[in-house]
Amino acid sequence: MKKFIYILPLFVVLFFQKENLKIIPSQEKPKLVKAGDTIKKDTIKPVEKLEMYHKSAHASYYANKFNGRRTASGAKFNNNDMTCAHRKLPFGTKLKITGVKTKRVVYVTVTDRGPFHKNRHIDLTKAAFDKVKPLSYGGHIDVDIEVVKK
Repeated sequence: MKKFIYILPLFVVLFFQKENLKIIPSQEKPKLVKAGDTIKKDTIKPVEKLEMYHKSAHASYYANKFNGRRTASGAKFNNNDMTCAHRKLPFGTKLKITGVKTKRVVYVTVTDRGPFHKNRHIDLTKAAFDKVKPLSYGGHIDVDIEVVKK
């Protein structure tokens, strides 16, 4: 009987306050695009502006012995990050790297200077290199380098 006395005022308050309660509708489900539907080309906007820097550049990757060392920009090197080394581009420059054979794309940031081999144009971290490399390779590959503009 005591429980009923405590619960009764709660029901009374809820009964008289039901007009003031706001029911939040659930999020609308996204509409599926059917095969016959057309998409307006005006609504699609490019996400980034790209400027071709070098076509068919030779790329290699860092050895694991550099993990934990400081780069030329002062950042700590990690072979699992998406970074690279370039001789001339400023630190912090975002690059789009596309494998010439595979057409796979990876976005990296310039954090170091190099490579110090005259025939190579860019050094990628092992993680970035693995994303664009073909199944069989000899330690260096050809890539297209594009600078991402803001």
